[in-house]
Amino acid sequence: MRELNVGLGERSYPILIQYGLMDRIGEELHKNSFAKRYGIVADDNVAGLFGERLLTSLQKSNIQAEIITFPRGEESKNLATIAELSSTLARRGFDRKDGLLALGGGVTGDITGFLAACYMRSIPFAQVPTTLLAQVDSSVGGKTGVDIPEGKNLVGAFYQPKAVFIDSQVLQDLPPSELLNGLAEVIKYGIIYDRDFFSFLEMSSKNILALDLQVLEDVIARCCKIKAAVVETDEKESDLRRILNFGHTIGHAVEAVSGYRLAHGSAVAMGMAAAAELAVLKGILNPREKQRMVNLLQEFGLPVAIPAEYDRNKIQELLLADKKTIGGRVFFVLPTTIGKVIITDEIETEMSTKVL
Repeated sequence: MRELNVGLGERSYPILIQYGLMDRIGEELHKNSFAKRYGIVADDNVAGLFGERLLTSLQKSNIQAEIITFPRGEESKNLATIAELSSTLARRGFDRKDGLLALGGGVTGDITGFLAACYMRSIPFAQVPTTLLAQVDSSVGGKTGVDIPEGKNLVGAFYQPKAVFIDSQVLQDLPPSELLNGLAEVIKYGIIYDRDFFSFLEMSSKNILALDLQVLEDVIARCCKIKAAVVETDEKESDLRRILNFGHTIGHAVEAVSGYRLAHGSAVAMGMAAAAELAVLKGILNPREKQRMVNLLQEFGLPVAIPAEYDRNKIQELLLADKKTIGGRVFFVLPTTIGKVIITDEIETEMSTKVL
């Protein structure tokens, strides 16, 4: 088993990575329990895929647990779902000594983390991510939240999990679209932080797309290690952690314009390509470096062009509503080379309009 640690003092927690770990989570929780009873929160699709498997793992270790579901999809990531899940917990008698397990992708992790932060003024939770995107990114770092009509993730909290349990085996049961969704975040780490990792992805693309689980575990571990290092330095996104938003400023706006029908990874891939083009126009990125980024995105089957039918004026409006916008200035994470980025608000509207 691979074990990493997110070092946050008293709130530090492990990231455990192993093929077949889903069947051993009960053993791990028995050794390091953080609650007397657990609510397994999953959408109605993932509950059918993995819910009973996780429940059986807990029951074998004499751990009390039950499954709590909500409708699948980004459209459930709202305050109404938090209210409904809170009522379910209250009806089932959950108290402050109980805890939650977020079983699913990024939506489930965000919802469950926010629910845990709010219910009875906070109860503990752990992440059990079942998509590549959640395994390499959203399950680590304590960002939780929901969407409102005005924008994505505008209501939420920084609330760290007690542990992250990553089972690479579950990736075999997911549709190819979910693999691609996570690969955008994987590529992001290479661009913002680790040039050698970017080169590794260029050389290993065929193995990754073929679901070589040993290679995928290497990828997951390297991404989690980078994410942990960034979070340890800047937990609440006051400085360094903002580099993790590369591709997300434009990506989130594109996602919203699509009515959240566009996959998050696809939107982020478009956002990264756009940010790289902004960097070229600003004169801080060599066009050849930008082309390597675009080529790798395309090698993994990710889109790099925003669909023509998406309203550019609406995208610009949403950029100004982004939670990272301060005083009417939109902050962009822009690459200066593969492995390094800067954060700047010195992008004129005319320049972003041209790129869009």
